[in-house]
Amino acid sequence: MGATLGFGVDIGGSGIKGSTVDLDAGKLHDERIRIATPDPSKPDAVADVVKQIVGDFGWKGPVGITLPAVIKRGVAHTAANIDKSWLGTDAAALFADRLGLAPEDVVVLNDADAAGIAEIRYGWPGDRDGVVVLLTFGTGIGSALFLDGRLVPNTEFGHLEVDGHDAETRAAASVKDDEGLSWAEWAQRVSRYIRGLEDLIWPDLVIAGGGVSKKADKWLPLLEVRTRVVPAELRNDAGIVGAAVAVRENLHG
Repeated sequence: MGATLGFGVDIGGSGIKGSTVDLDAGKLHDERIRIATPDPSKPDAVADVVKQIVGDFGWKGPVGITLPAVIKRGVAHTAANIDKSWLGTDAAALFADRLGLAPEDVVVLNDADAAGIAEIRYGWPGDRDGVVVLLTFGTGIGSALFLDGRLVPNTEFGHLEVDGHDAETRAAASVKDDEGLSWAEWAQRVSRYIRGLEDLIWPDLVIAGGGVSKKADKWLPLLEVRTRVVPAELRNDAGIVGAAVAVRENLHG
């Protein structure tokens, strides 16, 4: 008996990744394809890349797609790390048209929400209890909030004001690279950010995701926070997996 397959595409500020997903195991079924995000990352240009990735797999079924934006009923309402022309764009309709799919066969959701869905569905069962926050550290800081395993969609905790700054302008993984910060220096900033988040929502667990989670051993032990922080188990594939889960479960938001 073969695996139940889905397809997910994860659109980020620097790269667009997609693959078939084994929905039974919660992992990629094939090696993912990654293409650099167009610059500028306007809707039509991004939709062309999504079509290319889906086409390269020969996939004809439903597709889940993430965007680094608040998504409500398929429409983008923010654009922190993509081109501002996404604001007000019916992303679900755009992708459905470009892929030649029926509207109900395309689900678009926030990228961090997708990563969180994957972690909650396929991560350690004990990690689902209470207030759980997934933070994706990348070009910016994405967030997904869960209460006893249920998603509270479209949180934007990466934009909390911490010490007079938008948090992601100080503690995103891209800032570490841009400013040449050591792991210890960057961990201090992440600690300050998480402490601000702790004072706001008092989480029971923080899951650290994004590409930098692959090097969790270099910085998680350096954090000075009261909440237990664990690395994302699906690492940087979580967005792809979560997007495929969302379309299977018809999570149109």
